Amino acid sequence: MDKKRIVVKVGTSTLTYENGKINLRRVDTLSKVLSDLRNSGHDIVLVSSGAIGVGVGKLGLEQRPSSTREKQALAAVGQCELMFMYDKFFSEYNNTVAQVLLTKFSVDNDHKKENVLNTFNTLLSMGIIPIVNENDTVAIDELEGNNFGDNDMLSAIVSTLVNADTLVILTDIDGLYTDNPRINKDAVHIDVVEEITDEIMHMANGSGSNRGTGGMATKLKAAKYVTDAHIDCVVVNGDNPEVLYEIFEDGKQVGTLFKG
Repeated sequence: MDKKRIVVKVGTSTLTYENGKINLRRVDTLSKVLSDLRNSGHDIVLVSSGAIGVGVGKLGLEQRPSSTREKQALAAVGQCELMFMYDKFFSEYNNTVAQVLLTKFSVDNDHKKENVLNTFNTLLSMGIIPIVNENDTVAIDELEGNNFGDNDMLSAIVSTLVNADTLVILTDIDGLYTDNPRINKDAVHIDVVEEITDEIMHMANGSGSNRGTGGMATKLKAAKYVTDAHIDCVVVNGDNPEVLYEIFEDGKQVGTLFKG
């Protein structure tokens, strides 16, 4: 798949262990692969969840808090840790990263969109990899489910904003199935979706993990958003980030491809 501008979204369940601690090996591998793809000539934008989850692990909490103010505090703690790790690992592969925190108000009119786009284009032209997240410390609506909605939709909005060729959503399932494969052993994997119909949307069932905020439903909404803008979307298991090589270097069919 010869695509130059790539947006990769990685979820909390991919970045962390069940206890909320960062999966260092996976972050290292992700950083290496994205650096390699950047070195080969692709523009890379990483949309990363995980701030609250990492904050939970950093503070040794047993579970995510329910109150908005506690989530904001954990996001503030976790975002520092998350960017520290990304900066460390990407630097080891001679690539520079930049933090971009957005809220829906950052892109709610053409003037603001242009300013954000100028930032992205300047970073990319300088060979820098933008790492994007919701600004959870101030975006109260997002924490309550009313802002971008989740980072799947954030990644879709960023993809259209930067005119990406492909959005890849790394998650904890191998793509789209006809039903939830964790519940229904007869669920069938779908390799390619030509058009996201109501029938396809109804196949989403349940949340992917106990550490993220979304499930397949949010990924389908994101996929529909970008495919309507003629951008391809691939939903694939992120357990081994080297799967990105299979997509962009080997041209293999992995996960589920939603054609834009």
